Amino acid sequence: MRLESGTVIEASALLFDMDGTLIDSRVVVEKIWKRWCDENGIDWHYVLPRLHGVRMIDSVKMFVKPGMDVDAVFQRLYREEVEDVDGIVPIPGAHALLAALPPSAWTIVTSADLELAKARLGAAGIVPPPLMVTGDIVTNGKPDPEGYLLGAKRMNAAPEDTLVFEDAKAGIDAGLAAGARVIAIAGDHPEEIPEHVEWVADLTALRVESVAGGKVRLVVV
Repeated sequence: MRLESGTVIEASALLFDMDGTLIDSRVVVEKIWKRWCDENGIDWHYVLPRLHGVRMIDSVKMFVKPGMDVDAVFQRLYREEVEDVDGIVPIPGAHALLAALPPSAWTIVTSADLELAKARLGAAGIVPPPLMVTGDIVTNGKPDPEGYLLGAKRMNAAPEDTLVFEDAKAGIDAGLAAGARVIAIAGDHPEEIPEHVEWVADLTALRVESVAGGKVRLVVV
């Protein structure tokens, strides 16, 4: 359900996914993974719709052929993703929205580990927030709610008082399972957003109206 102009949203803390939500890394990620699929005879059309929104190690385990060295595949793909950040850009509206928020009001909950997250955020010109939750500090990755529950805890907010921004189904499911309100960033794929989930096209659709009394008040423009 697309949020209508004028809709007001309040939350104690905003929890942002990274890839597809604050930054667009699709070109880089898909280039690296397609090359690996082509080299190993793995069906790229099967991999693509299942690739985004989860930890890389979980993706590797999902897609390797029997007998392949999971750790070796992971290390190769990981290094390529860390070192290749050419083409990573911020999602429209990300810089303006984050600039309007105090550091105490938001953080990032990402499936990427700390090194990869810093590399990608740096390429997009976004300073990593101090309380960021990365994939290497949780036991269970998305769609498990652990990351968003930890994010809420770090922000001293009850999960049900947080607002989660996500783009992929695994992350949307994680936010909902945590008890948060979830807004999807639909980009060019609104048809992929579940019917019961609220969405906007990108972050230009949101304006910070006020931050007071421990609450962030957003309005859809």
